[in-house]
Amino acid sequence: MTKTNKRMDKSKVYFTNLRTTPSSNLLDKMERLVKRAGITNIDFKNQFVAIKIHFGEPGNLAYIRPNYAARMATLLRSLGAKPFLTDCNTLYSGRRSNAVDHLESAMENGFNPISAKCEVIIADGLKGTDYREIEINGEYCKAPKIGAAIVDADIVLTMNHFKGHEQTGFGGALKNLGMGCASVGGKLELHSASQPIVARENCKSCNICVKHCAHDAIHLDGSKIATIDYEKCVGCGQCVALCQYDAAVMGDGDTSERLNYKIAEYSKAVLLDKPNFHISFIMNVSPECDCWNHNDAAIVPDLGIAASFDPVALDKACADIVINAPILETGNRLSDSPHHDHLEGCDKFHIMHPETNWQAGLEHAEKIGLGTQEYELITV
Repeated sequence: MTKTNKRMDKSKVYFTNLRTTPSSNLLDKMERLVKRAGITNIDFKNQFVAIKIHFGEPGNLAYIRPNYAARMATLLRSLGAKPFLTDCNTLYSGRRSNAVDHLESAMENGFNPISAKCEVIIADGLKGTDYREIEINGEYCKAPKIGAAIVDADIVLTMNHFKGHEQTGFGGALKNLGMGCASVGGKLELHSASQPIVARENCKSCNICVKHCAHDAIHLDGSKIATIDYEKCVGCGQCVALCQYDAAVMGDGDTSERLNYKIAEYSKAVLLDKPNFHISFIMNVSPECDCWNHNDAAIVPDLGIAASFDPVALDKACADIVINAPILETGNRLSDSPHHDHLEGCDKFHIMHPETNWQAGLEHAEKIGLGTQEYELITV
């Protein structure tokens, strides 16, 4: 998207449901969707295309299936492109914090050059130190640190699993771009104002946050209550996601807003002067992101696939689709709520994560010219 203002025409967001026939499976429908959305208008000939996708933490089963990535890689090759799947290393503990573990995790989850029909590259290198600073002089980030392989790519295509997120409200195209394309050092900058706190009355001394903190920032004090050392804490949010007792929570103030503002500015750096296209999968809409080694039950039915040249409009459309969908009654974060009968049409993301403000990120993305929240939804 080029720089815009509030008078900008509506962006087109294309959508297909998940109904299939013997002559049209979901892979066929996805390909038809992106073609209808205009992906073939991009000149792919001899261009390196970074397909930004989350490979999923082993144990989490909500990530996008590699079959979809393979179909996109095949389509891009047919258009003359040189595609590769990519992601950057993580800040927190787990099996994706360096390129060796990351590639092994990707392979375990089905992403390899044979299954994906293209190479798999960790964009910020072995230890997360292979990055470029892209000067944008943003309000919150002056020179975002972006994985080098993504910077070196000629074209960026995102494949986004649309779901809830414990720090940003939801994760979609902007989250995949801004946080996902940031190097390890970039993720440190993004999280620098989002440190959690401990609600002492809720702590059960289970020790899970202590065991899983990658930065040794948590210990149990003399009362067996989790205590955070803020000299070491980087604000990655892993303790918030892991705590089952609402003891680790995000601090008061504007931390969610600031994180979403920074993600928008990092997204701007990723897309600067590059053709780009975005696909979001509104399936397995779990309460939290795919970074953890588990995924809680989906909150709504599988709804469809959406695509657009505008990542802001795409995120807004996906959010509206989920908000207006009925919740699943099979046992999940929302259906277990005593007020679940009144949640259709409500902001499901804010209900699950009341300390977050996803709207702030879209507003800032619109302000800095990434796109518009005004969209026309076209069913394919």
